[in-house]
Amino acid sequence: MNIQSNIADLNTPTGVMRTYIHRPTGNGKYPTVLFYSEIFQQTGPIERAAKIIASHGYAVLVPEVFHELNPIGTVLGYDDAGRDKGNADKSAKDVEGYDTDNAAMIAFVKQQAWYNGNIGAMGFCIGGHLAFRAALQPEIKGTACFYATDLHTQVIPNKPGQHSMERLSDITGELLMIWGKQDPHIPAAGRADVYKKLGDTNITFTWHEFNAQHAFMRDEGERYDPQTAMIGYQLALNLFSRTLHQ
Repeated sequence: MNIQSNIADLNTPTGVMRTYIHRPTGNGKYPTVLFYSEIFQQTGPIERAAKIIASHGYAVLVPEVFHELNPIGTVLGYDDAGRDKGNADKSAKDVEGYDTDNAAMIAFVKQQAWYNGNIGAMGFCIGGHLAFRAALQPEIKGTACFYATDLHTQVIPNKPGQHSMERLSDITGELLMIWGKQDPHIPAAGRADVYKKLGDTNITFTWHEFNAQHAFMRDEGERYDPQTAMIGYQLALNLFSRTLHQ
């Protein structure tokens, strides 16, 4: 499918959130995927990943995840300065701010002529965590989390009872959890902790661990694993085909 792209600036309780929208050309109705970036916001690799999903018949929304902390349109570089700024932003934004961001996007989507009534979520790195966070919203039917950072830590500020792993009872959709076994940011013990907590619930989830590094989906840099990335896309699209076309 050919893709059209546009921008929507959404009002949230914490400020205007620029959101990039990629969807098939024409006037059809499509399922929506809320797609969450790494700490660097919508870089080239994130835009290309979003367009891959959109090309399979989805409207994909990419929000600026740190919109409160940066000028509209900010994209951080894949370098030390960008990494330091992104990690500082991650430590500064309260986790509940992502909930109001999600609510704003869901409300926006419901008003669009191209919306078919089904919403899912997907994300890489912190975006994997934010996709998991989006799954707390009752409208989210399927969520693909790629190497979701900080599900096993307290790095993202939160109030008691508001950590994502403390709100598992709010998840009603299906989860797809994908990890790299050589990822130093989410070690084996951290993955095991998340797996056990999910396994103690009635949540429907699928779990995949690959021999890959952190950011293996990012099509820039030496950690990119195109073969495994293709499998990752296929797994996500399989999830969405089952959960967002009902």
